[in-house]
Amino acid sequence: MPYQRNHLLVFCFVVLSIVAGCAPQQWKPQPVCPGKKSAAEALSVLRLQSQTMVSFRANGQCLLEYYVEGKGHKENFPVKLWVNPVRNPRQQGTDFRLLPSNGAEVYLQGEVAFDPRGLVLGSNEKEFWLLVKPEEISSYWWGLWSQEDYNEMLMISPKIVLEAIGIIWVDGDRSSGKDWFLTKEKNIDILTKYSGEGQVIKKIYINNCDYRVRKIEHFIDGTIVAVAELGNYKEIQKGVFVPGSIRITNLSGPNRGDGVRITLGSIKAAEFPEKVRSRLFTCPQPKGFKHIYKVVGGRIIEQL
Repeated sequence: MPYQRNHLLVFCFVVLSIVAGCAPQQWKPQPVCPGKKSAAEALSVLRLQSQTMVSFRANGQCLLEYYVEGKGHKENFPVKLWVNPVRNPRQQGTDFRLLPSNGAEVYLQGEVAFDPRGLVLGSNEKEFWLLVKPEEISSYWWGLWSQEDYNEMLMISPKIVLEAIGIIWVDGDRSSGKDWFLTKEKNIDILTKYSGEGQVIKKIYINNCDYRVRKIEHFIDGTIVAVAELGNYKEIQKGVFVPGSIRITNLSGPNRGDGVRITLGSIKAAEFPEKVRSRLFTCPQPKGFKHIYKVVGGRIIEQL
């Protein structure tokens, strides 16, 4: 009898477990977040986020996908990232904002094909540069912020990388949001910028609940040419967040299909002494590259 009783208890336990597992799960309603009331209000929040960004360094992994003469290539390699937002010391109080020259010093270094600097992307207040050393590419691009907007000829746009890590500049009328329009889609605020001819230039998708950017789309002549997708935000200082995952894809032009996916596993606030700043954020000499290009006004000019 005790033996049968034990079997009966086991049987009841199994039945109860199955019933409990089959019971409908408790549904938790998703929060409804209304977002901002106007484009000017949304832009104000983005500017504040850029202004409060702090210097940081990070380590992670990068997946680079690119095409050479129609043949696809993939490189998976570790990366190191240093970011130092630069602000204009003459601007104080409520009018404090990032420098018009895009206001950030950035240095991203990737080890490709056993070369610790196989891929380097950087910028300072005046210049930006992109160096790719694998033999099938071996190219050096550089340009001045004052002469460049977005350029679809580059494998990776320094401007989009800056935006992806939180240095978003929103030009146009700073007080009224002129040229920018706000629409909504569920829990997403969508900021859209139009040219004087009425064509879409840029779209910024913002999660209403935490008001952090999830996606940025760039357009040329009304056609989408590049998209940056951001996620897994990490707080590196009280109220300061940096995306832990960044995916940038080219959708048009000669680099169509090229893309980069960066996953940052370690992000820490940091301070950079002047010696470190000078070493990291100075445009390197174009030595040892097959091709050297200068980006000027949306054109790429090869230099001999």
